[in-house]
Amino acid sequence: MAYKLNPAQHEAVHTLGGPLLVLAGAGSGKTRVVTIRIGKLIQNGIQPDRILAVTFTNKAAKEMQHRIAGELGLNRKGGARKKTPRPQIGTFHSTCVRILKRHAPKLGYPAQFTIYDRGDQESIARQVLRDLRVPNETMRPGDLLNQLSTWKNGAVRPEQAGDVARTDKEHLAAAGYRRYQQALKLCGAFDFDDLLLATEQLLSDFADVAREEAQRFDHVLVDEYQDTNGSQYRIIKQLSIGHRNLCVVGDDDQSIYGWRGAEVQHILNFKRDWPDAKVVRLEENYRSTGAILAMANRLIVFNKQRHDKMLIPARGMGQQPRILQFKTEVEEAQGVAAEIARRLEDRQFEPKDFAILFRTNEQPRVFETELRRAKLPYMLTGSQSFFDRKEVRDILAYIRMIDSPRDEASLLRIINVPPRGLGAKSVEQLLDRAVRDGKSVWEAMEFKDLAEKLPEAAKKGIAQLKGIAARFSEMATKTTLVETVRELITSIGYEAEVRRLYPNPEEQQSRVAAIEEVVNAVAEYEEEADEPTLNGFLEEVTLAGREFGGGSNDKDKARNAISLMTLHSAKGLEFPFVYMVGMEEGLLPHRRSIGEADEQIDEERRLCYVGITRAQDELTLSVSLQRMKWGKLRPTFPSRFLYEVTGQADNPNCLKSIRGAKDEIRKAARSKSTSK
Repeated sequence: MAYKLNPAQHEAVHTLGGPLLVLAGAGSGKTRVVTIRIGKLIQNGIQPDRILAVTFTNKAAKEMQHRIAGELGLNRKGGARKKTPRPQIGTFHSTCVRILKRHAPKLGYPAQFTIYDRGDQESIARQVLRDLRVPNETMRPGDLLNQLSTWKNGAVRPEQAGDVARTDKEHLAAAGYRRYQQALKLCGAFDFDDLLLATEQLLSDFADVAREEAQRFDHVLVDEYQDTNGSQYRIIKQLSIGHRNLCVVGDDDQSIYGWRGAEVQHILNFKRDWPDAKVVRLEENYRSTGAILAMANRLIVFNKQRHDKMLIPARGMGQQPRILQFKTEVEEAQGVAAEIARRLEDRQFEPKDFAILFRTNEQPRVFETELRRAKLPYMLTGSQSFFDRKEVRDILAYIRMIDSPRDEASLLRIINVPPRGLGAKSVEQLLDRAVRDGKSVWEAMEFKDLAEKLPEAAKKGIAQLKGIAARFSEMATKTTLVETVRELITSIGYEAEVRRLYPNPEEQQSRVAAIEEVVNAVAEYEEEADEPTLNGFLEEVTLAGREFGGGSNDKDKARNAISLMTLHSAKGLEFPFVYMVGMEEGLLPHRRSIGEADEQIDEERRLCYVGITRAQDELTLSVSLQRMKWGKLRPTFPSRFLYEVTGQADNPNCLKSIRGAKDEIRKAARSKSTSK
């Protein structure tokens, strides 16, 4: 394995023992360093399966798995090779799932638990709010779930929520938190945030579990350490405290997920937690030109709480970044679209070479309009997920019901889909009995006295559901999963139901293609998994749909189109040409951070830094001098970051811009208050 490494990379790769902090600047080749280091550990006698590597996204985990498998000669297909010991590489959540599968009964959950996705969560939240008699205009299911997610990411448990609640809404959410968790437990399910919280609870409350899990590994590596929240930080500490061979890789200058519970202090205080830690700085950037990096370096030094480092270009200086002013956001969109169209005319570049980055989800509307008008292909990252489509969710609900009949949200979703005689009244009777007896709906179906009261059609429907569950649960153990799912779809007549519901041939084709894609996903999972199970497939699907962080999927990358995405979604990506639009106070930095603590402005500055460092060859920052607000054009104030990146932070206009934005926000707040 002869790799050409720069001196800092070489030091990181060859430091094989003790705590190690690798400060990896943007574009510094950190993934390569991490994978080579794992290979070096194995070369030096560490058993592969005694190494744990944790990432934040499935995409990063798969890339790392593929690279390591290549180094170990495991990429070729073959039954025997699948059993070869490998490092355990996965996301925080998939790592927690493995731990919970071994110990969930200690928390009162089945070992074969279910992971609920957003739709399942909303069903439970809706029922909780109904039980509490909370009207929809006071709190929607999504509002409750967002508050619970905030608490869970802050490691606040149900019994603590009442103490930390401040507003009336938060007190309502605190009342719903306990009921929500009880409903999940009754279904034998965790939601996405529970995976971390429950694992932390296992490791902190059960010394034998902590000891057993910590003894599984001799080395722990964590990628994107700057994005860890409190639970993730404590889990990693518990798994590393014995052997102390902890390597964390990250960049405090790219910590942009504070709103998701990430705490930049974890990477800033690593030396305090591990006093004997070695610190290696990867500062050489292989992505961007020197002119772009000079702008990024000028900006980020305004954050005082950071590790001292700077990006050093491995490439030439290149073109200076530009700052463009437009009269309005419409002219801004027109100008950017026209410039991209001109560049594409000479055929030296392709649409996929261009990215338009923005701070808020509202900004892309005018850009979409202008790109369509110019007949330019584009893709908006962050649109509806494949796994959110109705027909996909229906098929997944069937698979969940077969895997775990206690999974109430899935059962209720497909109980009469396609119709089988279990109408709303019959389902209501089943639900009422289940709630009254503290049982699941599946168990309520077994009550003979209840069955006698149901219509004949409903009785047949229940028998049919039970037959489906029994038949395909057994089939999954005797044949391939892909054959089981294919036969399931045929057996329930789902394609016929799609054709009945959607007379439009194009829509039929689209929905049937989505069903086919579920079968393809099962086949891909079965090909890759060591021991494929329905539960394992569902686990992979759920985790894939709820990744921490941004980025586009592989299908998006394959499309030759201009990328429109938020700055958060752009992290980890790179483009030859980047347009950062809406560089105004109130957008970037966002209005929520203006007038608040310095830490919030620091995070906005890091977000701006992430955007700048996405550009490989050319960078354009743009600002519109007026923006439409409630149907009227209002003047805007240029972002303070524009002054900082150009070395004019002491310009009186910078202070004027900041003050002006604060005044506008105060006026808007007063206007909103008086209108109430």
